[in-house]
Amino acid sequence: MSSKDTAIVVEAAGRELRVSNPGKLFFPEPGFTKLDLVNYYVECEEAVVRHLRERPTTLKRWVDGVGGEFFFQKRVPETAPPWLETTTVHFPSGRSARELVANDAAHLVWGVNLGVIDWNPWPVRRSDLDRPDELRVDLDPQPGVAFDEVRAVAACAREVLAEHGLTGYPKTSGSRGIHINVRIRPEQGFPEVRQAALALAREVERRMPDRATSKWWKEERIGVFVDYNQNARDRTVASAYSVRAVPDARVSCPFEWSELDDVEPAELRLDTVPARLRDRGDPSTAIDDNPGSLASLLDLAASDKKAGLEDAPWPPNFQKQPGEAKRVQPSRAKRT
Repeated sequence: MSSKDTAIVVEAAGRELRVSNPGKLFFPEPGFTKLDLVNYYVECEEAVVRHLRERPTTLKRWVDGVGGEFFFQKRVPETAPPWLETTTVHFPSGRSARELVANDAAHLVWGVNLGVIDWNPWPVRRSDLDRPDELRVDLDPQPGVAFDEVRAVAACAREVLAEHGLTGYPKTSGSRGIHINVRIRPEQGFPEVRQAALALAREVERRMPDRATSKWWKEERIGVFVDYNQNARDRTVASAYSVRAVPDARVSCPFEWSELDDVEPAELRLDTVPARLRDRGDPSTAIDDNPGSLASLLDLAASDKKAGLEDAPWPPNFQKQPGEAKRVQPSRAKRT
């Protein structure tokens, strides 16, 4: 590492990368700088890249750290170095973009230098951009809901997944929730994967009424929202081992199911996760070993449809879908 003016040079994955303003405070409360974030990603490279490898990734840039504003940058700048790996993705709008594929620590350092704090990859690999190889279960507690309730809903989601032949790998969201990532064989497109996620959400809701919900509209939600729409095309979530843009620099950290009752998101931070990785290893190491099939969950979705359940609302940037229920806020629909 060498200094030059207000920049330093960091070596990562066999490359030398310039990091400007390394002492800039990205997390003012604990005092973590841009360089602290760079060092975290370099040290944790293997675990971080396991969940990013070959995936198009949106850049979420916090150029002034967590105290400033952020913006999403879907297109890699034309000034990017020629060695940077990318792929071109297509959005529901019909537009396309050349997005980053962060395959090693050099890509991570390059991104952090632009203000990237957390990484938001697609659930596909660039070898097949239309068929996801990951089902994402996003458990989002509503205001006032305790984390113990999130733990309970996560346990229920695990049971439903197992009953349908799927293995879930849990991680803290880095905020108030839990994510469960499920490797699947890339056999279906985004609509089918979302359909399977909706069937899962509805089954969890049936088993935990008034504690878990699949309701899209916030005014209808109770307890923990199982966000099936995170599986729609062009929706992304923070990947495993991403540092989140929250004041205490929490990490979206994988954990063993045996830790579910004890895991505390506030204890998993930029300054604690590297030692945890060294001491315990990565609980998600085997995530790619046994991808499962969505066939059973899709059968459940078919049963729900036969029972009269309409498709649930899609995100607002999508066109109205065939079979989708009325996309209007329930309270407004009642007034009409």
